[in-house]
Amino acid sequence: MTTSSAGISGNQKRKMKSAARLYAVQALFQMEHSSQTVERVRNEFLEHRFGAVYEGAEMLDGDINLFARVLDDAVNYQALIDQMTDRALVAKWPIARIDPTLRALFRAAGAEFRDTGTPPKVVISEYVDVARAFFPDGKEPSFVNAVLDHMAHEARPDAF
Repeated sequence: MTTSSAGISGNQKRKMKSAARLYAVQALFQMEHSSQTVERVRNEFLEHRFGAVYEGAEMLDGDINLFARVLDDAVNYQALIDQMTDRALVAKWPIARIDPTLRALFRAAGAEFRDTGTPPKVVISEYVDVARAFFPDGKEPSFVNAVLDHMAHEARPDAF
């Protein structure tokens, strides 16, 4: 695992952040379905997923700090993030009724909207890409874009 960013190109840093976001969505999904603690799931991902080799292909190392921060904030502020998500969803579709992968994605993105270090438009773009990875042929990426845009305007109105 790479813990230092010394000697890593800007492009590689972006890829590591993107990987961390994908892993965070997977970890949040796993936590919801297995009732495992955030510590247990975080350790499993850091030990077995970051940089692991599956079927001959090496998984990208993720940005460990971003991964940990997104997980922690998604768990610690879940109620507030879910309420913000509910306001962005159509009234008849509360967060409890949507696909669990999308629920995890909205929680991860909502956690990132709390952090002022990343522009909201970057967060939206990154998580729309995550949605494309999980739903390559569906309408979910467009749905994710609309919901995250609403959430971003609520969470960080000063950024628009």
